[in-house]
Amino acid sequence: MSRRCELTGVGPMVGHNVSHSNIKTKRRFLPALAPVTLQSDALGQSFTLRIRNAALRTLDARGGLDIFLLKARDEALSPRALKIKRQLKAKLAQPAA
Repeated sequence: MSRRCELTGVGPMVGHNVSHSNIKTKRRFLPALAPVTLQSDALGQSFTLRIRNAALRTLDARGGLDIFLLKARDEALSPRALKIKRQLKAKLAQPAA
């Protein structure tokens, strides 16, 4: 399983551990991923995604999964999130009958 956020696309970053004597050794900064169950209001379903804790706070600030997905770039989303976005667009494009 990849260490990449399914909504924002953020993955591991590279940097240095710097000791007191200023010796630099390579290290990886891994994103804080958590499996979260998110509810889609328009679809009436819940989805489990592995997202960063920072992305979870962003979801709350923007107003939920549906609004976040509609504004998100397709390149940043995982294949599962893209599938949810396509379902969401199809549901919103249908006339309310």
